[in-house]
Amino acid sequence: MIELRDVHKRFGANEVLKGITAAVSRSEVVCIIGPSGSGKSTILRCINGLESYEAGDVLVEGARVERQAASIVGIREKVSMVFQRFNLFPHRTALENVIEGPIYVKQEPRHDAVARGHELLAKVGLADKAGAFPNQLSGGQQQRVAIARALAMQPKAILFDEPTSALDPELVGDVLSVMRKLAEDGMTMVVVTHEMGFARDVADRVLFIDGGVIVEQGQARSLLSQPQHPRTQDFLRRVLHPM
Repeated sequence: MIELRDVHKRFGANEVLKGITAAVSRSEVVCIIGPSGSGKSTILRCINGLESYEAGDVLVEGARVERQAASIVGIREKVSMVFQRFNLFPHRTALENVIEGPIYVKQEPRHDAVARGHELLAKVGLADKAGAFPNQLSGGQQQRVAIARALAMQPKAILFDEPTSALDPELVGDVLSVMRKLAEDGMTMVVVTHEMGFARDVADRVLFIDGGVIVEQGQARSLLSQPQHPRTQDFLRRVLHPM
């Protein structure tokens, strides 16, 4: 469903992606792990058309992702994104945040969007928070609203950019449980994460990125328990057994 072919991306003199080639099949969950600054989030932003890229191809269901092309609107309807910092509209309620895209981007009738918005808030455990504003919600609740907002566009895939890294530790579990349920329902997901337990239990495959290249990839449990590359071994040792 999603394919990257020898993708290169630079910011000025800094080449962040140095030839990324990978593919994600329908209903597959792929976790991307690696140190900060390795290019993980940039990969997601290239898939969603939030960043352009200098060389290679990014394809969604065979259509090339080009940030400036008119086709990018249709691609973003197919591939939603959940950000680290929620990015909710502070002056809109949880329900209003969820229904914004369907009404103004997809031109859905308001009645239909509201009905499904309530269903999606219930799906993420926030049926009673439809009228709450973001500043009345915890970080974990805001992130679950952001997931409901992504689902409201009825996407074929969702990209998650470190969705729990801005949360207090006790709030992480609520967000991860929603993501687990999405995976069980067959949602195609690409997840940049530091949550190794989630990657081990939920992901089909894991990509380890370092220095703008894929150092190692493989089945999640196998890679996380028996990494083959010395750099992957060192990274996981530091993450799983910090001093």
